[in-house]
Amino acid sequence: MASKQLNDIVYSVLDLATVVQGKTPADTFRNSMAVAQQAEQLGYTRYWFAEHHNMPSVASSAPPVLIGYIAGGTKTIRVGSGGVMLPNHAPLVVAEQFGTLATLYPDRIDLGLGRAPGTDQVTAYAIRGENMHAANNFPKDVARLQTLFSADNWDGKVRANPGEGLDIPIWILGSSLDSARLAAEKGLPYAFASHFAPAYFLEAIKLYRENFKPSAQLQSPYVLACVNGVAADTDEEAERLATSVKQLFIGVVTGKRTLLPPPVDSMDDIWNFYEQEAVEQMLHYSFIGSPQTIKNDLKNFVDYTQVDELMITSHIYDHEARMRSYRIFADVLTADV
Repeated sequence: MASKQLNDIVYSVLDLATVVQGKTPADTFRNSMAVAQQAEQLGYTRYWFAEHHNMPSVASSAPPVLIGYIAGGTKTIRVGSGGVMLPNHAPLVVAEQFGTLATLYPDRIDLGLGRAPGTDQVTAYAIRGENMHAANNFPKDVARLQTLFSADNWDGKVRANPGEGLDIPIWILGSSLDSARLAAEKGLPYAFASHFAPAYFLEAIKLYRENFKPSAQLQSPYVLACVNGVAADTDEEAERLATSVKQLFIGVVTGKRTLLPPPVDSMDDIWNFYEQEAVEQMLHYSFIGSPQTIKNDLKNFVDYTQVDELMITSHIYDHEARMRSYRIFADVLTADV
């Protein structure tokens, strides 16, 4: 297996539009624009938003709206969904929304598709109603979307205007083997949610690569791994900054969700043994530390997984510290190795 260099890796941003304590979603969106504009300058390839609902700390409930906002404030970086939870929406509506975005911002829009509801079951019912089993139709709905985007659908009874005939890259997102099989079967790029669901990551990307069938969109398998990233000038400062995301994930584990809290000097009095075990398992693929530590850890990760792209998500309380973290990752990933 050939060794990959860090400067061979495409690098991107996943933004969950995290709301921090003492701030509002309006503050979050302004900060997202600043991060996206900096990311564009630093050579990040894409900037994605993920669809979530009924989560006070996550303001990305409407990815197409945020995609339009960020694309309008940038010039070259690709902007997209990581992802749109397709069973929550009619394929025609998604095709029209992303067709509109791709018409406004040509060759810059990505459409990542997920199967999960992006929320709890009660909220999922509020979204889907009697269509609660829509996830079973996910493969067919992906195919419907591909048809709606196709120029060959010009004589179809249902057409996406705008959307028809546009070259909008579709990605399959997932955290399971089912998503890997679908991405392989359809010959689509595969983005794995290893930033919070690491359990099946290695097995899924192996299955995807071994079963990949070339398509018009993609000739060979392409793996994107989403990971957590907290970089600072020293390991100690990075570890301190990372206590914010650890506290946030305690809320995920316990169901007691809060806005992103400020960092603390020690987690010892905040979590118990079981919460710590659960949080650390979910955050297994996290890169926390100084530039040298980040470089070493990323090199090992890339050598072992052979991923094609890293998508970094950073839950950092202080906006300037978050901006600094993304600058460090860009420096590490573009330096001669």
